[in-house]
Amino acid sequence: MTKGRLLLMPNTLDFGVDDSLDLREVLPQRVIEQAAKLTHWAAENAKTTRSLLKRVDAVAPLVQPLQAMQITELPRPPKGGRGGGDDAAAWLALLEPAHAGHDIGLISEAGLPAVADPGARLVALAHEAGIEVVALSGPSSLLLALAASGLNGQSFAFVGYLPVDASARTARIRELEALSAKAQQTQLLIETPYRNEALRQALLAALRPGTRLSISVGLTLPGGWTQTATVADWRANRIALPDRIPAVFAILA
Repeated sequence: MTKGRLLLMPNTLDFGVDDSLDLREVLPQRVIEQAAKLTHWAAENAKTTRSLLKRVDAVAPLVQPLQAMQITELPRPPKGGRGGGDDAAAWLALLEPAHAGHDIGLISEAGLPAVADPGARLVALAHEAGIEVVALSGPSSLLLALAASGLNGQSFAFVGYLPVDASARTARIRELEALSAKAQQTQLLIETPYRNEALRQALLAALRPGTRLSISVGLTLPGGWTQTATVADWRANRIALPDRIPAVFAILA
């Protein structure tokens, strides 16, 4: 029996904030049509995946009713990172439909699967199992923010989330600033939306006045924007960031 494929299905960047947005403004028609054909999904969140599929159905009718779709959530790590062990069997079980000849859609909560996303582990397991992995075109907030920033796009690093503890976060910001200055490398950071403003304030407090900071908010959404300025200029700008819209932060010292 021919194995199915693991399709990396791009998602919107709105985290469900604006489900009135026509998917065709964000995702290619071919990708939407491919999503409509899939019956098996591996997802971070089944509820938001169903919401996306409803939006897909409005553009390209689903091959079967939404209630009949097999949507399996990715295994979650134990709370606190301890106890329960590593559920390797649950990860491998996600690929069983592919072994049975079905294509599987891997979907992130936002943007491209497996980029700043736990689905990367499933992609690695698919390669080990000889299952073809196909990446489909869609938005990546990280690359869109970098492109719009005017910072160094030849050398950059995604460093993810910063520590929540204030002193550890400040130390990490200064470490990244020093690395950026030494290598002339753009550093990309993200935060959960409700901490957007807290991260902005932490960056402004810890970075040097001449370091450039770029902030992108709501990319691909109506009213989305990118603004790049020195830390000194940002300190003079009293703009407050929204707490429900995804943002990407980039620094270049």
